[in-house]
Amino acid sequence: MYPHAIGLDLGTSGVRGVLLDPEGHTQASARRTPAPDAIRREGGMHEQDPAAWWAALTEVLEELVPALDGEPARIAVDGTSGTLVATDETGHPVLPALMYDDRRAATVVPRLESLAPPEAAVHSASSSAAKLLWLRETRGLSGVRRVLHPADWVAGRLRGLYDRMDENNALKLGFDVIEREWPQWLKHALGPDAALLPEVVPAGTPLGPVDPHLAARLQLNPASRVVAGTTDSIAGFLATGVRDTATGVTSLGSTLALKQLSPQPLFAPQLGVYSHRLGDRWLAGGASHSGGAVLRRFFDDATLQRLSEAMDPDSDSGLDYLPLPAPGERFPVNDPDLLPRMEPRPTDDARFLQGLLEGIARIERDGYARLRELGAPPLERVLSLGGGARNPAWQRIRARILGVAVEAADTDEAALGSARLAQGRALADLHDRAPRA
Repeated sequence: MYPHAIGLDLGTSGVRGVLLDPEGHTQASARRTPAPDAIRREGGMHEQDPAAWWAALTEVLEELVPALDGEPARIAVDGTSGTLVATDETGHPVLPALMYDDRRAATVVPRLESLAPPEAAVHSASSSAAKLLWLRETRGLSGVRRVLHPADWVAGRLRGLYDRMDENNALKLGFDVIEREWPQWLKHALGPDAALLPEVVPAGTPLGPVDPHLAARLQLNPASRVVAGTTDSIAGFLATGVRDTATGVTSLGSTLALKQLSPQPLFAPQLGVYSHRLGDRWLAGGASHSGGAVLRRFFDDATLQRLSEAMDPDSDSGLDYLPLPAPGERFPVNDPDLLPRMEPRPTDDARFLQGLLEGIARIERDGYARLRELGAPPLERVLSLGGGARNPAWQRIRARILGVAVEAADTDEAALGSARLAQGRALADLHDRAPRA
């Protein structure tokens, strides 16, 4: 029998929590938004105050815990990959968190290219490795005793110990997921500061009990345990319940992201393709710059819905568009000079929108074909996540162009995926193992 489980999702705009009962049903959920003054954006800078995450998260827990009725729970946390939290020896952040989309570390990327092997997931300013080197070179690491990601830091606060990191988040800090160790190139680059790197464990690993003082404050059963979490995108995948290698999962948000389970790891760093471990399986994926952000340049939500209802998704528009928000693409092709193509524009806005949707669908088709070339299993169906998954016309267009069944996932709630990971259900489903008490 599975235990009760709480999944906590540290999103860019708020904290979400889900409580699952032993049968896997959602028993309670809650959401809180951190104070606006905890977020600082200016130019390429994006910083947030981790204390605001914790304040919002404890409010979420205070709402969920009464539904446990005294039963112990397992707790797992997911968060944005690439966000860096630098703490002192007590786990207190000594600086604001450098968020995943903070671009200031671009200045150290050329240095990383000379240090790290091409397959390492660190060759962009979005990686936490780039942020760590940038922080070291520009501000110094005086007083820093540990570097973590949001999910690791919150799991540390829940336990009162900051000694572990899950290997899904660790990938962008340079962790070698094949050898399962911090690589020599990173240790050499950091020198004595390599001591800041914590022990890395697989996602879903039991970490230990909740801090007794926190448990008493929240009226949480002291037998509750913290489990190593994962990234927000992987938690979203786990929420779908996909367990076979023939199903792709497409996120139709501001950008287009593809994921597919694979029996072996797929790496093509020049295309932005990396693989994360999930037990003894691999979750491979890549992301295009195309997606919903392009559509919003032309239409608001109401207009998108109206025009979608007016088009014939089963007939091709005849428009050969490449909907990119700006020049340059990385996946499924790597061409920094690739130009968007969204002309000529017909007078019929419904046909224009259909051309854009078809163009994004062709990128999705080519993306899965690229994963297949790299060794992914043949694709038989696609589950859709994100706002675009709710557009029936786009779903029919994608099914026509991809040549496989396309369905909307029942849920893409990352907190639910983290709860399934904490409960042990997610990995058991992936490996067809019986549940463990």
